Amino acid sequence: MALIITDECINCDVCEPECPNDAISQGEEIYEIDPNLCTECVGHYHEPQCVEVCPVDCIIVNPDRIESKEQLQDKYQNLMGIKKNNTDK
Repeated sequence: MALIITDECINCDVCEPECPNDAISQGEEIYEIDPNLCTECVGHYHEPQCVEVCPVDCIIVNPDRIESKEQLQDKYQNLMGIKKNNTDK
């Protein structure tokens, strides 16, 4: 479930530095979230940090990128270069 930033974004600059995956960047008009880098902070925090600091609640789940917590964990591990434990049976 990568997140997206809606047009309600006021470009306040507080979300970008909070993202541990560097998934947030300034777009042409508002900030944007790279869905390939967004893990909703899975692996880092219990809650998405951008959502926590957003003063206008303009960061929502991207309906086009629905991912389970397991998929987000896998994405986090890939981004961090963490090998999966293949001993689980």
